[in-house]
Amino acid sequence: MAEKTYLQAISDGLRQELRADSRVFVLGEDVGVYGGAFKVTDGFQEEFGPWRIIDTPLSETAIVAGATGAALMGMRPVAEMQFADFVSCAWDHLVTVAAKQHYRAGTPIPITIRLPSGGGFSGGPFHSQNPESSFAHIPGLKIVCPATPADAKGLLASSIADANPVLYFEHKHLYRRIKGEVPDERYTTPFGKARVHREGDDIVVITWGAMVYTATEAAAQLETDGTSVQVLDLRTLIPWDREAVLEAARETSKVLVLHEDTRTGGFGAEIAATIAEEAFEYLDAPVKRIAAPDSPVPFSPPLEQAFIPQVADVVAGLRELAAY
Repeated sequence: MAEKTYLQAISDGLRQELRADSRVFVLGEDVGVYGGAFKVTDGFQEEFGPWRIIDTPLSETAIVAGATGAALMGMRPVAEMQFADFVSCAWDHLVTVAAKQHYRAGTPIPITIRLPSGGGFSGGPFHSQNPESSFAHIPGLKIVCPATPADAKGLLASSIADANPVLYFEHKHLYRRIKGEVPDERYTTPFGKARVHREGDDIVVITWGAMVYTATEAAAQLETDGTSVQVLDLRTLIPWDREAVLEAARETSKVLVLHEDTRTGGFGAEIAATIAEEAFEYLDAPVKRIAAPDSPVPFSPPLEQAFIPQVADVVAGLRELAAY
């Protein structure tokens, strides 16, 4: 298998879906002539034409509303938000219209919304957020957060094939930094199936997206203490793999939930509550959460580093759990 970056895997997967199904098309700001803000769709308009790779006005509301209408007519739109933060402009169309349409009228809404998310590049408060938990509360939406190039491609194919609106969070800090083997052929990765990124017996870190790599680095440091740490990558948040999480909690008896989103109301709270309700008797320590503080993402590089959970933060949390 060829080794590809996270960005290349997304780009290749999207190109394959466009080739395989004429109902699939892409719309968003600068996705055509410019090739996308991060060059994911570079060269797409030359191959597929301006009617399938559509440069839209600067209006996220119009993009999502247009995608919803196209989906109602049987198309499979893939809408790009230049930054995940801007999807809030289209909140009403997403949560009031697209998310409710299947329940209300039985009509499939096969929309995929690509959301470049996360910090790590000093983008400030309007270009660095991880708003997945805001949408996890909305019935009818699915939420995907791939961490590896292989999952990025497979989960994108599953998102486009799904009959529901899917929010596809692709972490910007992984685009060119992470590489991995990716099959050339088309394949799908199922929703709701967590993946063990690193084996371990003493503690489990439950996480997703870029934090998978932060957790893995921290787990490697714990080896020097003689502590074996498992890293469980959820892959998708809606649906999320409750059974895999509960099984890992029962097997290790100590759990750390890690995410880049802010702490209060973050999806980690849902995971921690579920473990407390359904696996409490197996625990040897309270479930620990590590997340960003309840603050906007800072512009300043040192402040941003203090905001985003770092390897040292996770190491400290794991050692605290190990000693409990």
